[in-house]
Amino acid sequence: MAASKPVEPQSGTGLPRWQLALLVGTPIVLGVGAVYLWNRSRTKERKGTGERKTPEGSASPVQGQDGGGGCHLSLPLDQAQAAKNKGNKYFKAAKYDSAIQCYTEAIALCPTEQKADLSTFYQNRAAAYEQLMNWIEVVQDCSRAVELNPRYVKALFRRAKALEKLDNKKECLEDVTAVCILEAFQNQQSMLLADKVLKQLGKEKAKEKYKNREPMMPSPQFIKSYFSSFTDDIISQPLQKGEKKDEDKDKEGEAAEVTESSGYLKAKQYMEEENYDKIISECTKEIDSGGRYTAEALLLRATFFLLIGNATAAQPDLDQVINMQDANVKLRANALIKRGSMYMQQQQPLLSTQDFNMAAEIDKHNPDVYHHRGQLKILLDQVDEAVGDFDECILLRPDSALAQAQKCFSCLYRGSYTGNNPAQVQTAMDGFEDVIRRFPKCAEGYALYAQALTDQQQFGKADEMYDKCIELEPDNATTYVHKGLLQLQWKQDLDLGLELISKAIEIDNKCDFAYETMGTIEVQRGNLDKAIEMFNKAINLAKSEMEMAHLYSLCDAAYAQTEVARKYGLKPPTL
Repeated sequence: MAASKPVEPQSGTGLPRWQLALLVGTPIVLGVGAVYLWNRSRTKERKGTGERKTPEGSASPVQGQDGGGGCHLSLPLDQAQAAKNKGNKYFKAAKYDSAIQCYTEAIALCPTEQKADLSTFYQNRAAAYEQLMNWIEVVQDCSRAVELNPRYVKALFRRAKALEKLDNKKECLEDVTAVCILEAFQNQQSMLLADKVLKQLGKEKAKEKYKNREPMMPSPQFIKSYFSSFTDDIISQPLQKGEKKDEDKDKEGEAAEVTESSGYLKAKQYMEEENYDKIISECTKEIDSGGRYTAEALLLRATFFLLIGNATAAQPDLDQVINMQDANVKLRANALIKRGSMYMQQQQPLLSTQDFNMAAEIDKHNPDVYHHRGQLKILLDQVDEAVGDFDECILLRPDSALAQAQKCFSCLYRGSYTGNNPAQVQTAMDGFEDVIRRFPKCAEGYALYAQALTDQQQFGKADEMYDKCIELEPDNATTYVHKGLLQLQWKQDLDLGLELISKAIEIDNKCDFAYETMGTIEVQRGNLDKAIEMFNKAINLAKSEMEMAHLYSLCDAAYAQTEVARKYGLKPPTL
């Protein structure tokens, strides 16, 4: 699929990546590399998913009423507890106004030095206000409870929910982050709220940032990798002999004037020279002059608009090519593939599917259509249909190593691995061996095999596969990141892991994946300011609004941790 990144495997844990960036403990693989989870065996008994609705202390005994014949409600605290117990009865009967009156009485009666009890009374009153949807009062009472008991999980979570209702996402995130840490990430309810708020914040910030971003040309290696995913793409093919001479013949067979000014052919020449910054302007010259290569120039310009992350400028060009009934069908099909991929990045799967299906209708024998549609089906979790598309691509283009490697990984391996089917896993692993045997020059085959081997904890062999990738593509920064993450998981060698990821940035200082990974590691090390710096660098390099939203989520999760650490002294364990 013509997206900014290859399809990556998902975590078998089902946990969001922001959360995994916070957790440490037993290393597991999360697709793009190693992340660290708590050792859940120690905390299983604490896991909960239930609603926190009821007030606390519904069965609290009152001193002097224990049947021992002592003083009857002689102490202020006893009186406060009795008022609270009465309030709890009203709460259970859904008489929330009466419950509030009782909790207010309990607060007034409670000695100020009894901080634990007083915080409970405030939290109980907040619970009653919550039922009446009085969100401001909920926040106020929970804040008083937290002031008295800074690690009061119920009060923090109740305040987080109220802050969400008041659209105060920043403070909501801080509270729910504190709750997640205090609960050792064992309560699904609080984790879901954190994930929801992070996604909302990420989308809001990315929407504003992305429309005002400066377009940025990605690295040459990224551009070459992008075009290598197409095998039937006219615009990515080298200049032909006749094009290089730029000669034409008129109808009588006489030599025509040499057209030195063809912007499209100059753009193609710049592609061969990897002088990518000049391509858009040369294509524009061809289009404005109405030259013979107008359709090709429109498609090439649109492609580079997509590469620099300017989908708004790309779409009109793609639309125009698609609607050129007299244009080469290969150009129209390629434009449909790229527009379909653009729609998928914009989270419009229906439009994306329509474009890929149209491409298959107008160019039935184009392997690129089925290859990229197969990747779309993987993203839509339509694995059986993806297998069919990959098979069709391979039938049309038996030497398509990339399609065979991706079918092996995304369809055969991931399905059997997540389905816990050892026999099918082994079949998939044998398939990888066959791919690298038949296509020893396909770096992607080794890279995907390495990820599968890492899943299977065959770390030594995975490392060898990454070395093969580096040998074939020494300028591919992403491989160094994967290899660095492998060192963390395999040998717990933080220094070597960071050295390899730093090497990736040295090779390609536009590798957003490297900055993102470095940021995640710095979170795990407790270096939150450094992590935020890395995430911000990745944000500035993001190639789509969706990718930028994800990075903002990581950055906001790290920033929330800094605030939680400052306010409450709470931090997850670090590496």
